[in-house]
Amino acid sequence: MASWLFLAVCLVGAWLVWNVHRPVRGPRSSAPSFFLGWLTGELGIHHIFWQAVATVGFAWAGALEAWPGRLGLLVAVVSWLALGRHYFRGFEARAVVERALDETLPAGYRELILPELRAELPTRVEWAPILKPFPIRHPGVERVRDIQFGRASAQDLKLDLYRLDSERQGCPVFFYVHGGGWVIGTKDTQGLPLVYHLAGQGWLCVNVNYRLSPGATFPDHLIDLKRALAWVRSEGPKWGADPGFVAVAGGSAGGHLAALLALTPNDPEYQPGFEDADTSVQAAVPIYGVYDFVEPGRTWGRDGLGPFLERHVMKTTRREDPQAFEKASPLHRIGPDAPPFFVVHGEADTLVPAGEARAFVAALREHSKAPAAYAEIPGAQHAFELFPSLRSQITRSGVEVFLAWAYSEYRRRSHP
Repeated sequence: MASWLFLAVCLVGAWLVWNVHRPVRGPRSSAPSFFLGWLTGELGIHHIFWQAVATVGFAWAGALEAWPGRLGLLVAVVSWLALGRHYFRGFEARAVVERALDETLPAGYRELILPELRAELPTRVEWAPILKPFPIRHPGVERVRDIQFGRASAQDLKLDLYRLDSERQGCPVFFYVHGGGWVIGTKDTQGLPLVYHLAGQGWLCVNVNYRLSPGATFPDHLIDLKRALAWVRSEGPKWGADPGFVAVAGGSAGGHLAALLALTPNDPEYQPGFEDADTSVQAAVPIYGVYDFVEPGRTWGRDGLGPFLERHVMKTTRREDPQAFEKASPLHRIGPDAPPFFVVHGEADTLVPAGEARAFVAALREHSKAPAAYAEIPGAQHAFELFPSLRSQITRSGVEVFLAWAYSEYRRRSHP
């Protein structure tokens, strides 16, 4: 009995590894394929460890005395090797990220980074947070929770601040927008590896909550984020912010909203009651975002996102109000004055295909005067950077280099 049970467990583990290497894409299979592949792939070392511990337990129970158990052991070892190979493919992200920046930013851009920022740029992988991913923290970083920045639809709108110490002034601002398909998600669980790391490097980091659908109808989400950005500009200096430089980032639906925030500066349509506030940003890093509401089937290969958007987010159809969907699409809001972008997407993303990002970057490069870098991370699923994994950490280092360059350019212009 133990032999057959062990074989069954090993076959399940092998299927999970197969799903990491060959994720399933389809109307009903993309979400479970993402969830299982995400947990297995980005926590690969931990999966191998616990499966090895379980194998020892099965061996002690006599599972290897019969041929099903020995076959299970063979299956387990092969799957561990395959999972380990996938995990350590994370090192491939370094060449991809560096190439994206080298091909897009000005020649010698690293030398253009301010010396004090260049000295803080990461030079190696930190294995401690990889091996012990939870809780996600950073030594010395203070988190100030639940600061209210507004109120809408009978909800208190709140944000968290992350800073290295209370004495620092003139810190560049990193403004993070959580994802969750516009209907779920919270500032308490998303963006934390990147937010804590940048705060530890001297940035003032902001993680924002906003109204969610189906209670909220677009552009409620964007209005809330602009209100939070206006708060950062007016109140941020009390917390050490340099209000002249704000970089926005976000993942998935947060990537969509971050891109829109960057592409609709000071648009009074999205600033009711605070039309005069400065809601421009100086750099944008959307991660595995959605960029086209008008023709989601063009890059998705199906129209699966369209009905969801119409029913839950937009509360109208593309046929009834095509202009609303165009306004909600970053792909259709690009102009010559867009800020520098660094777009990041996972090559193995089953929730938002990488083609979505490629089309967006191509449009940025065609219409914007600012640099638009793009890194498609090998083997990365949706939400890959929510864990402090190897792939996540290397990608984060590239984002830090991009932001350091953008902030240095801002400092050169504003403090010649």
